[in-house]
Amino acid sequence: MPTLSMFYGIIVRMFAEKNGQHHTPHLHAAYGGDEVVVSLDGEVLEGELPKGKMQLLYAWMEIHRDELEANWKLLCDGEPAFKIEPLK
Repeated sequence: MPTLSMFYGIIVRMFAEKNGQHHTPHLHAAYGGDEVVVSLDGEVLEGELPKGKMQLLYAWMEIHRDELEANWKLLCDGEPAFKIEPLK
């Protein structure tokens, strides 16, 4: 699963799941032992992160929404994803 970005201990990854369990564009984020799957619209599909880390993730997603959507399309087309700037 390609890593798109890392910031404040959060690792953000994305991969296209052909016939996968999440039938919507989404990303996976991990912090410590916690993991969450979030749709690009911000809906938590599975798991959780600590509240503060979730707020950072949402802020980053809002800033990079177009890049996340572009990466999803690339992955669905079998192309590699590109890195996205971390939250600073």
